[in-house]
Amino acid sequence: MSAVPSTTQEEAGQTPVIEAAGLTRVYQVRRGILAPPAALHAVDGVSFRLAAGRTLAVVGESGCGKSTLARLATLIEPPSAGSLKLVGREVAGAKRAALKPLRRHVQIVFQDPYGSLNPRRKVGAILEEPLVINSDLSAGARHEAARAMMARVGLRPEHYERYPHMFSGGQRQRIAIARALMLHPKIVVADEPVSALDVSIQAQVLNLLMDLQEEFRLAYLFISHGLSVVRHIADEVMVMYLGRTVEQGPKQAVFATPRHPYTRALLAATPFVDPRLRAERVRVKGELPSPLDPPSGCAFHTRCPFADARCQAERPALRALSGGLVACHHAERIA
Repeated sequence: MSAVPSTTQEEAGQTPVIEAAGLTRVYQVRRGILAPPAALHAVDGVSFRLAAGRTLAVVGESGCGKSTLARLATLIEPPSAGSLKLVGREVAGAKRAALKPLRRHVQIVFQDPYGSLNPRRKVGAILEEPLVINSDLSAGARHEAARAMMARVGLRPEHYERYPHMFSGGQRQRIAIARALMLHPKIVVADEPVSALDVSIQAQVLNLLMDLQEEFRLAYLFISHGLSVVRHIADEVMVMYLGRTVEQGPKQAVFATPRHPYTRALLAATPFVDPRLRAERVRVKGELPSPLDPPSGCAFHTRCPFADARCQAERPALRALSGGLVACHHAERIA
């Protein structure tokens, strides 16, 4: 089981609004008519704490388990093992009736602003729908709440009566953000919220998210494959590889002194204008292994330039090092 990182100085004394310990999600995948199902550990023993007003960025290649973690955090799927607490209440193993009041505390903003909005409904109806389902507000009160939220995300009053296809990608993502905030959640899971947008629009949406976080004291679980985006919004970074956490710590430490060779490879592959943020290039061999047949020992050893016999045989535990956590046998000499 992964260690749960100690709270940072800024979070001291705050109760986490979301907390995971050893969170695991396993899928049974059929490989043929006669072959027995294979176990795919999409999320394997992940742990973290997140307080109000803070952002935890989860980064890694496609297939590392980021989106599965997002589905677990938003109660779309149940965990196979481990603990997940929202606003202090255990989610794992809870019945549907117990989960219903918790769902309003956590909302999600999806990656694709073109596919996440119902094209047959006007913006006003899209924003009011969460209130129709989860509250007993009158039609007038819902109407007023939707218009107020539109103003907060930079949409104009006349947009209320328009359909999603009449907006640009950045405007659609503003609509999606407004919809996620209609129930005033404590946690927002942002699953690659700017990756489908033009570069010129990404900064605007990131600035909006940070302004809304300050206004509503939101906790963000920010899913991303790009560290250049993470640098602007994260307080803490968690790097995942084949379902497991390989490095976790404050943003400044992860960017300045990455301890895991995979983190160093991600940083080296990320374009930064500031030369001080450019990491020494780490050559990574091959492709991401199949999660249905992960390597023995350290899952990264087949691609790691520092791997030795111990890495092939022994899976490294996630351990404390220099104020963060790292799962690497050779972390001390790599940095």
